[in-house]
Parts: sequence; C-alpha cells; structure tokens
Amino acid sequence: MDINGFPRQFARTRRFALGTPGQFTVSPDGERVLFVRSASGTDARGLLWVYEDGQERLLAAHPAPSRGVTAYAADRDVRVVAYAVDGELWSVRTGSPDEHHPGAAPGHGAPDAAAPRRIPTAGPVTDPRPSPDGALIAYVTGGALHVVRTDGTGDRPLAAPEEADVTYGLADHCAQESIGRSRGYWWSPDSDALLVARVDTSMVRRRYIADLADPERPPAVIRYPAAGTPNAETELLLITVGGDRTPVPLPRSAPEDQAPRGTWNAPAFEYLVSASWGSAGPVAVLQTRDQRTAWVVAIDPAGRGYERLARMSDEKWVAFQPGTPLHTSAGVPVLPTVCGDVRGIRIGEATSPDGLYVREVLGSVDGRVLFTASGEPTETHVWSYEEGPGFVRLTRAPGVHTAAAGGRTLVIDSRTGDGQSVTVRRAGRPDGRIAVLTEEPLVAPAPVHLRLGARELRSRLHLPSWYEPGQERLPVLLSPYAGPGMQIVNRARGWYTAVCQWYAEQGFAVLAADGRGTPGRGIAWEQAVAGDRLGPVLDDQVDALHAAAERYDALDLGRVAIRGWSFSGYLAAGAVLHRPDVFHAAVAGAAPTDRRLYDSYWEERYLGHPDVQPEGYELSSLLPHAHRLSRPLMLVHGLADGNVAPAHTLRLSAALLAAGRPHTVLPLPGAGHRVDAEGVADRLLLLELDFLERALAR
Repeated sequence: MDINGFPRQFARTRRFALGTPGQFTVSPDGERVLFVRSASGTDARGLLWVYEDGQERLLAAHPAPSRGVTAYAADRDVRVVAYAVDGELWSVRTGSPDEHHPGAAPGHGAPDAAAPRRIPTAGPVTDPRPSPDGALIAYVTGGALHVVRTDGTGDRPLAAPEEADVTYGLADHCAQESIGRSRGYWWSPDSDALLVARVDTSMVRRRYIADLADPERPPAVIRYPAAGTPNAETELLLITVGGDRTPVPLPRSAPEDQAPRGTWNAPAFEYLVSASWGSAGPVAVLQTRDQRTAWVVAIDPAGRGYERLARMSDEKWVAFQPGTPLHTSAGVPVLPTVCGDVRGIRIGEATSPDGLYVREVLGSVDGRVLFTASGEPTETHVWSYEEGPGFVRLTRAPGVHTAAAGGRTLVIDSRTGDGQSVTVRRAGRPDGRIAVLTEEPLVAPAPVHLRLGARELRSRLHLPSWYEPGQERLPVLLSPYAGPGMQIVNRARGWYTAVCQWYAEQGFAVLAADGRGTPGRGIAWEQAVAGDRLGPVLDDQVDALHAAAERYDALDLGRVAIRGWSFSGYLAAGAVLHRPDVFHAAVAGAAPTDRRLYDSYWEERYLGHPDVQPEGYELSSLLPHAHRLSRPLMLVHGLADGNVAPAHTLRLSAALLAAGRPHTVLPLPGAGHRVDAEGVADRLLLLELDFLERALAR
C-alpha cells in the first residue's frame, strides 16, 4: 500500500476514471457493441471501440492534445456513428467498406469503414446525431440546427436563431445542470423530421466568470437563472429535413383545479423535463415552475395539438426516473408512478413491485423493458419485465449495476467492492468481457458497511489497515456527500472510497453516511429536507457519528473534522457553524453558501420562491450564521466554477471577516467545479490533510 503515491495517482487517473469503458450502445441485431474508453488508466484521450464476434476493435482515435472521443451517437442499426472532436464533425462506419451507404450523394462512394472521416461544417459542432436511417447527420453550430449528408455533402441550416439569445437544438442551463436533459432535438423514426427545442435566454440574468489569474482575459458570460429569477423560455417545433417548420401547441399552465396549492403557486409549464420521438410519436414531459405538477403529453406529428397521457402531482415536488416515459415497439407505454412511498413504473397494466425503488428505465428490446432498481439502497440491480415472466432481477452480486441491450445481447456494467467489470451475454449466456483498463488504487479501500442510529443510516467506516483494537483512539473525519441526487454509500468501489481509505491510512477513522435527502430510501426520505436544506442532513451526520462511536471505541469524539465538496462542502461549513460542540474543524470546497445564488430548478424545489418563502433561504444559507464560527475552517473554490459561483465562497469569507472570525481561503485559479487536474487535485488532497492534522492536533 503506497499512501505517499496515492494523491498523484488520484490526479493522474482523473479520479480513476481513465481506462473505464462506458456509453454502451448495442445494435438491434445484437451483433455490435459500441463504447468509449481511453487506451489506459492514465491516457486522457477518449477512443471509440466496437465489440464484435467476441473481440474489441478500435474504430476512432485522435492524437493529443485533443481529448479524443468523449461522446457519440449512432443511427438505428449502429452502422453510422457521429462525434465531435475539438468542434470538428467526424463520422465512422462500423461495417465493411462494400456495404451500401445511404448517406452517399450521387457519384460519391461509401467511405472506408476502418477510417474516421472529417465532415466539413458551417462552424464548431455541438451534439451531432445521425438520422435513424444513417443518411444525414444533424448538429448545432452558433445556435443553429444544421443537417449534412454522411458523405459530407448538402450541409444546410434547418433553423437559425433570430436573435443573439436564441438557440435551436440545445438544452438550457436548468435542463443540463439540474433536470438531467442534455439534448435539444430528437429525430423522427422515419428520418424525415425532427422535434426541436427553441430556447430564448434573453430574460435570464447574466453572470460573468473571470480568470482572476489572467486579468487580460475577458470574462465568460453565461445566462444563469438563480432562484426567484426568470427562467429561459423553451418552445418545441416540428421541423422537416426540407426546412418546413410547425410550432407545437403545448399547454401553457396547469388548470388551477388540477394543481396542488401551496404557499407559493406557479402553475406555468416552464420546464421541459424530457422529450423523445419513438414508434408512438413525439412525447414530452412538462413541469410547472413550482414543480408540483407534471404532464406527459403525446404530440401530433403534424403539429395539430397534443394528448395528455398522464398527469402527476405532489404536494412538495414531482420527480422523474431517467428514461421515462417510454413506449415499447408494440406501443405499450412505460410511465413513472408512485408505489407506496417509492418511485416505481407502470408498464401497460403492470406496476413494479411494492418497495422496489426504480432508478432508471434503460430501454425496451423486443417487448422486454429493462430498468435499474433498488430494494436495499446500497445496491442497484438490473431488472427486466415482459409478459409471462413478469418482473425478473437479472443481477445478483452486491453492487451497482446497469446495462444496455439489443437483440439477444445484454451488456452488464457492474461495479462491486472489487471494482468494475463489463460482461457481454448473448441469449442469457456469457459471451465475453469488455476490458476495464482503470488503474488499481495504490490504497485498497476496506470499508465496513453499517446501519447506524434509529434511522438505520447507511454508512461506511474506514479504519487504518495498521490499526489494532486497544491502540490510542483515532481522530474522526466525516467525508460524506449527503445531498440530493447522489449516494456515495453503496456496495461499489469508487474514487471516493479510495480517498476515504487514504485519509484513514494517515491516521483517521473516516466515516461517510447517507442521510435524509439522498435517493434510494423513498419519497418521504427525499422530501424530509423541504424547507430546510441543512438541518435534517446535519442531524443525521451527528447521529451517525455518535452511533459509530458507540460501536467502535477507536473513534475519538474529542477530535472530529468534516470535509466535503459542493453540497457536502456546504454541509461541512454548516457543521462547524451550527454544531461546534461536535465538529472541531472543516474543509469546505465549492460550497453553495447562499441558497439564493443557486439555480432556480434545484433551489425552488426544496425552498420555494425566495420572495414568497424567504424563511427557508434564511434558515438554509450560511451567511446569516457567519458570526457563530469558532472552529478552524478552510474554504476552497475553483475561480472558473460556472456551477457554484465563486461568489458563494467570497460572500461567506466577507461575512466571516465582518464578524471578526478567522478562517482560511484557498482559491484555485482556472479550476471549475470539478477539480481533477494533475498538479491541482493531488496538491489539494495534501493541503487538506495538513490543515486537518494541524486543526485537530492535541
């Protein structure tokens, strides 16, 4: 175990992400599996691969300093693949050179299947996607949606922005950062039209993100809808490949008698949660500004109107599983539903089993619906449903599993306590494996999984490998995430488990706990943070700490620190402000300290409108409580962070200064919200360790 070499390895491998295969696509006949993976655990360039006939074959590689292939899209048969590298559009075919090429113009032959081909475009390319028949590739440049033949001819715009703040085919900020929708257009199954989002951000307030280490560089300007401020306006249009445009007449707001009432009511459908265009036609999910009502609507492909397929409402907020809604090839709808206190799905007349928390719908193949779900929140398994067998669990080993399917082929991506493995099954039998090239951590995680306190908080405890019972008690370091949307306490080995073990080998007892507000434990559990984003979460961390100390004498409650990033950075700073009797030091990275500054969709879900319900923002923000600081606190922030603006940390620092409270601030010039660059991520780990050791020294 090399604890000294771990920080550099952590940064060099980009948190052990390099060499990891992902983004699996299986062809409908089950013969080909596309995926992205770098060449090794330290090579940052993404490569495009195909698994076929039991072998991996490289499809596309691009030289440094480009990042290579980071994302791609394929046609229906997974024969034509499109991707962007440094703003250039590239295409590659997965079949043999003599196959018919539907995108070739008269006089143009099919390109060599072994060689990627650069396609000239009108400008830098975003989100290229082939048509289902493989004849065309759509892409966005300069806010305009274009199509071009796959042989590179016939480039033309389908929709161009009328104003500088209008885009076609792109998702707005809230959709990308908080809702989880990264796309802004969807091909029709017949390849003759597209469903396109038109986004107008002229009413959204500007933010300026500057590199303070380079005063001659102009700041980046972004449109950021903070809580209580105007959102972007999103419309949908049907646009044919010939350029004919038809606006989609969608409902503007939910009727008053069909929307739950609250202290703040905003029934306008401001959010496009998702959209798709399958065999049953275009479908969209719309959500009101107050997030308590959502409609699933089927759109007439001729643009004559819509039909409401489902209505969902909740007194706090409506949440969705990724992948829903969906229609099978037979037209059977797969819709989100509520089963008791968990989020489930309804497939035709069948409903997922009681107590099964459905996380994501993966797709439908030949009438079989695949999805991931949890009975025990620390495990996520792949399930299937089809008439006859009903609901069947397909994975068994404790861990976090997901899958991709096509024909009779199923690709299982499994992350367990031993790491990642990717297995290819055909007709229910193992057919091979896709290689995982990730480096093994120099520090081997050895967590003890616990259920702590009256709420049975799922937790991980890491002790030093050299520690023996009866030795001197260890200082305690809490290293949670504990926020909505993500769990880090599960049966999978991840970068966070390796970091926790590294801190343990330095002489800490390291504890991570998922409390109220985290996913996987049911609706009431997730909604327990409504109106107070900090209190219940902090209470659960304290409960987990005390319960662990009752079971393990190694924990010294007289020396307790907490560290975190983003939400958990906010939690760490809040811990020393509100509970100095428990926490004696904290490192808070990229902490959203002023809840009014964060984006509308995420913040209003939990706290409502800041002008109507200011008490929740006052209670949940850290600035009003700066005068309470009596413990060592290090604030860290990337100065190029466009998600959690550096203003969060600077405002808290100013409030602490005004209150005469000493603290440490570590700015990271040029760093964004994710800090993983070599020379920064590794040094940051060491600086955090030094700060915590000095703060907890006897």
